[in-house]
Amino acid sequence: MIDDHIFDGIAEKFAKNIYGTTKGKLRHTLLCDVLDNHLVANSKVLEIGGGTGVMAAHLASMGHSVVLTDASSDVLQQARELVAHSDNDNIRSNIEIRQEFLQEITDINRFNLIICHAVLEWLDNPYEALSSIYDRMEPGAVLSLSFFNHDANLFANAIYGNFDYIEKGMKAKKQVRLNPKQPLSAGKVLNYCDSLGFTVLEKAGIRCFHDYMRDISHQTTKYDDLLSLERKYHRSEPYMWLGKYFHLILKK
Repeated sequence: MIDDHIFDGIAEKFAKNIYGTTKGKLRHTLLCDVLDNHLVANSKVLEIGGGTGVMAAHLASMGHSVVLTDASSDVLQQARELVAHSDNDNIRSNIEIRQEFLQEITDINRFNLIICHAVLEWLDNPYEALSSIYDRMEPGAVLSLSFFNHDANLFANAIYGNFDYIEKGMKAKKQVRLNPKQPLSAGKVLNYCDSLGFTVLEKAGIRCFHDYMRDISHQTTKYDDLLSLERKYHRSEPYMWLGKYFHLILKK
């Protein structure tokens, strides 16, 4: 039985909290910045856990063929509405939507680009899932992988003074449905990817500064300056390790 976290029943809250905020807008922009450098013409893209279709729409708008999968019927309904209401012909014609858990996808080998963003941290067995993706990829295919960064999460909680929470292993008594169940250490994931046989083409932190700002109003009022700063430093040591999400471009 698959017991991974999905967003049925809270899809609207999910969309609002993620994509209706500067943190979601910034995350999407920075992911696209990195990913766009590794696209080839007419890529065949599989997006695992693609949610409401924001990334799929971005890729389809550029002419790439995208299969968007997610386990949640609720978020996929939002994706269908996004596609149906788009005034971009490429978005309406280049996206196929399938409701599937990661473990149920049987045709990963058909795609030259696999996207798995903000998925691993919601799974019961994230490393097992990563191994499964690698095993089913064709040699030469590329994986764009991002995940909630345990190390940055610990750092942020220290800044906020949540010392008891850190001492308890950052495990809440009651799981909040929009809080990732299993953040992953960027260094450990990198080592694991290397052990599988992946070649790391690029690595970057996502939101290296945004989430630590003392005056959170600046996330909105100084957004353009903040975006410029993130773009300047998020691929550089040591700042990349502070990203609330970590992003890897991996080649099999």
